Amino acid sequence: MKIETDFLIVGSGISGLSLAIKLSELGRVTVLTKKKTDDTATNLAQGGVCCVTGEDDDFELHEYDTIKAGDGLCHEDIVRLIVRQAPERMAELEACGLRFDRDKKGRISLGKEGGHSRRRIWHVGDYTGRAIQEALTRRAMECGNITLLENHTAVDLLIMNADGCFQGHCEAMSDGTDITTQQGLRTPPGSKGTCRVVGLYALNGATGEIDTFLSRCTILSTGGCGKVYLYTTNPDVATGDGIAMAYRAGARVANLEFVQFHPTCLYHPQRKNFLISEALRGEGARLLTCEGEAFMQRYAPREMELANRDVIARAIDAELKKSGRDYVYLDITHKKPDFLKKRFPQIYAVCLKLGIDITREPIPVVPAAHYMCGGVVTDAYGQTDLPGLFAVGETACTGFHGANRLASNSLLENLVMAHQSFVRIQSSWQHLKSLPFASPPEWKTGKAVDMQEGVLISHNWDTIRRLMWDYVGIVRSTKRLSLAAQRIEPILKEIHQHYWDYLLTSDFIELRNLAQVAYLVIRAAGARLESRGGHYMKDYPQKDDWNWRRDTLLLRNELM
Repeated sequence: MKIETDFLIVGSGISGLSLAIKLSELGRVTVLTKKKTDDTATNLAQGGVCCVTGEDDDFELHEYDTIKAGDGLCHEDIVRLIVRQAPERMAELEACGLRFDRDKKGRISLGKEGGHSRRRIWHVGDYTGRAIQEALTRRAMECGNITLLENHTAVDLLIMNADGCFQGHCEAMSDGTDITTQQGLRTPPGSKGTCRVVGLYALNGATGEIDTFLSRCTILSTGGCGKVYLYTTNPDVATGDGIAMAYRAGARVANLEFVQFHPTCLYHPQRKNFLISEALRGEGARLLTCEGEAFMQRYAPREMELANRDVIARAIDAELKKSGRDYVYLDITHKKPDFLKKRFPQIYAVCLKLGIDITREPIPVVPAAHYMCGGVVTDAYGQTDLPGLFAVGETACTGFHGANRLASNSLLENLVMAHQSFVRIQSSWQHLKSLPFASPPEWKTGKAVDMQEGVLISHNWDTIRRLMWDYVGIVRSTKRLSLAAQRIEPILKEIHQHYWDYLLTSDFIELRNLAQVAYLVIRAAGARLESRGGHYMKDYPQKDDWNWRRDTLLLRNELM
């Protein structure tokens, strides 16, 4: 089946929905999401949104903290753009019905997290993301021009070249990748100007058929790729779909070696990806060994528990390797119980249900893959190398986060870049709406048959995630990265063959994207011979500004 829409958005988190709401003023918007509308990383976000508000704060301080966390790779023009738009974007959220926590005088109640020199985190208890998701979903459903389609899994982008020919089934997995480094992200290869993204193929979960979605403008807002790793705070849908699709289509991706590991994921067999917010450390929580010894003074004597996430994650990793234990403790029992129950209601309730009373005992925690600082290269308006294709949110690489994201900057980037994309699309809408919809061929299954053995998916899924955790994790080495590259190759070839032999399922599409992104992370990590931000190389422990203060870019060799 063919579906035509003015704007096609893949992903229903904060960036996708906020952009959909704005674009609905111009034309028809279709939002595709793999599962439920609220099955997003946004919905799981606990901390909040950065916005300069306090009397002792200013934009320059927020910019400084962001650039310091980014460890030399932030694009300062993008940092200024995003930080200074925060008040306007927060006002828009409140206009959607969101109510941030306030004190008795009606002032915004500001939180503090690691890496921040001031209190500037707007929050709703410890479930800010859920509150934002609910507000935006409610507003989107009120817009007559927005269609939300759940259980639709994007397969590949549709690319039309200047001769009217189409690229649909994208075959790239490991073949033909150029890796380069350069100071900026902003100069796309000229050859891409002859191609245009005109939509995509997507698996309809209700029918099992591959539908063709045609659009005047396509936006990737698919979130991150935390499921590439064995342990992650991300939802199950975070399989790097947007990054993989854009790369296969010929767009550049950048800085994929910078995977941020959140230091404090709850260690419990019944809750594998429950985040213990950084805001606890902002309120004075201490990290302890299982023997009750505080240890951050050995790793960050000045910042202690408020050091940046990469520093704390490596500190915990070092303590675990030294002790042989599976977790450390996060202790906030010095705070009054009433304060903890009010400030962290979700964390208190979840932990209590699991038998952990955070008012009386420390919380067992372990680092987990949390955020992809790199992604699909875009300009300051979310535009990728490919005309007709935008990327926003964690899927994109704007240069805002550099080598390591500052806490609670992600939701802010989502809001601002969604707005920037709207500004660019609105400015060219008169031209865009005059373009006829493309007429690509419908999906052909050929001789593909049903995949009867689920183990073909589950085995490779587990193998990739464990490989990435063991060899491409918090601490890396050239030896382990070389082994990872060798071991991912036969898996990629097997998946590639299955892609043509079997009818597609949502699980297989996710596996294909997961494998693609794992390969790209390995290649990017192996190319950076230094330690910076979230990328730490055991055999290159120093930061090398002379040779490596630049972005890592990956591009397919073979384009249309």
